[in-house]
Amino acid sequence: MAAQKLVYIIDDDPDILDSITAILSAEGFGVATAMSGEEGLEKLADIKPDLILCDMMMERIDAGTKVAQEIRKTNKTVPVFLLSSIGSATATNIEVDKLGFDGVFQKPVAPAALISTIKKALKM
Repeated sequence: MAAQKLVYIIDDDPDILDSITAILSAEGFGVATAMSGEEGLEKLADIKPDLILCDMMMERIDAGTKVAQEIRKTNKTVPVFLLSSIGSATATNIEVDKLGFDGVFQKPVAPAALISTIKKALKM
């Protein structure tokens, strides 16, 4: 049996963390969470996620972008997806890949789309 894949969620909204954790756990994923960009980067020293979901607007409006850039300095291969309440507008107006993201999820996240995209990104 394949090892459980770990998804790391960085978001300052506890309701988002709880809902995405429930969705992923029900699908058999391991989940780690952080409630700020700073905490998110600190925990990366101790965990090795297979995929990261990161909120765009946390402590600062562009906190998610800064987190993605820091992650990319040390790990160029882990898929990093943006979580945004303005997801579709963000994807249309900016090149998310140039910010270090592999894609965008609109909040509230659609469970089927989340699972499908994660499995595709992890080649499951």
